[in-house]
Amino acid sequence: MGVEDLKNEDMLAVLKALSNETRLNILCWLREPEKMNENLPNVIKEEFPGGVCVGSIQEKSGLTQSVISSYLSSMQKTGLLESRRYGQWTYYRRNEEAIAAFLEDFAAGLQVKKK
Repeated sequence: MGVEDLKNEDMLAVLKALSNETRLNILCWLREPEKMNENLPNVIKEEFPGGVCVGSIQEKSGLTQSVISSYLSSMQKTGLLESRRYGQWTYYRRNEEAIAAFLEDFAAGLQVKKK
């Protein structure tokens, strides 16, 4: 999902992803990644700022790693999240550009067109 106009099916996919409380919480938690990361490797800080390890997200959620991985994957497919793998760890962060595009297109789609 980019900054171009979203198709209805793309919007529905994002809304479906956000209709789950934990997935919505994850997106909110990732607004402040510094609260979830205490000992990030320097390479992450430099090359993937805002990235949060799956383990940190899993720990905060209280759900199993497999459930969280599934949630993160589905959110990445909709464009809400970006990920990077470093060694054995995967880090996720918000895709602010895609989130802004979704919000703009969603709001525009709900507004009454002026004559």
